[in-house]
Amino acid sequence: MMLKTFLLATALCIATPAMAQVPDFPADFRTREIQVNGATIHVRVGGHGPAVLLLHGYGETGDMWSPMAAALDDDHTVVVPDLRGMGLSSHPATGFDKMNQGRDMQGVLAALRIERFDIVAHDIGNMVGFALATQAPDRVGRMVLIDAPVPGVGPWDEILKNPLLWHFRFGGPDMERLVAGRERIYLDRFWNEFSANPDRFDEESRDHYAALYARPGAMRSGFAQFAAFDQDAADNRAWLAKGARLTMPILAVGGEKSFGPMMATVMRFAGSDVSEGVVPGSGHWIMEENPDATVALVIRFLGEDQ
Repeated sequence: MMLKTFLLATALCIATPAMAQVPDFPADFRTREIQVNGATIHVRVGGHGPAVLLLHGYGETGDMWSPMAAALDDDHTVVVPDLRGMGLSSHPATGFDKMNQGRDMQGVLAALRIERFDIVAHDIGNMVGFALATQAPDRVGRMVLIDAPVPGVGPWDEILKNPLLWHFRFGGPDMERLVAGRERIYLDRFWNEFSANPDRFDEESRDHYAALYARPGAMRSGFAQFAAFDQDAADNRAWLAKGARLTMPILAVGGEKSFGPMMATVMRFAGSDVSEGVVPGSGHWIMEENPDATVALVIRFLGEDQ
């Protein structure tokens, strides 16, 4: 593992800065369409060894994880879904609360006959991964949550006051009409404002994701992810009110120019074994802005118990 990490880091350090061209997954990866919980989940699966579930966030799809998957597949079974309503997964009318999406992931793992797994998540993936961990804590070995808060956990109400987060309340039929045919304009706002260096999120990647979010029903589904936050916060607060805590090791990672060490501060409200990681020189889009540091942090953490 250490040799692989060194070789990977060396290769990434000499690569060109533009790392976000949505590279292909390794050749051994296969895709599956898994019917579960009223949705069809598009899943990429490859590698061999202990399982790790990679969960993406808004503005991207599971495609964001291709460099991470390439780094892990020699010694991990890597499972990379598109979340309900995103990417090539289906766009059901309901079910976007994160507890329900945790059940989506339980169904995916059951279909793949995976009992125990690690979680690596970013953005809305954090919220789904957190829900899944509360539902099946004994099945999660380690968890990495990257650069997004979890509804109802820690200073959630204060975070909501940030004017940059106006999109949390932006949704509904009129908003769908406003962005129809203008998906790239809407998404550029996220990629530009939440990055330390917008140029790191290159044109090819922007076109790729904008086309996926322009698919029929995709923007409605995206708005529904945000609209569910009030329910997500209520669910998580109810879980915390029981005195529950996540006891698996958690690495809480923030981009240096985004959440930074605040990620660990937030997660210590819900986890008893939380360590801190910071991706240097990065804003929110860690796999575009500094993939080498992100991959190295994750590989080192996942390998600590091996």
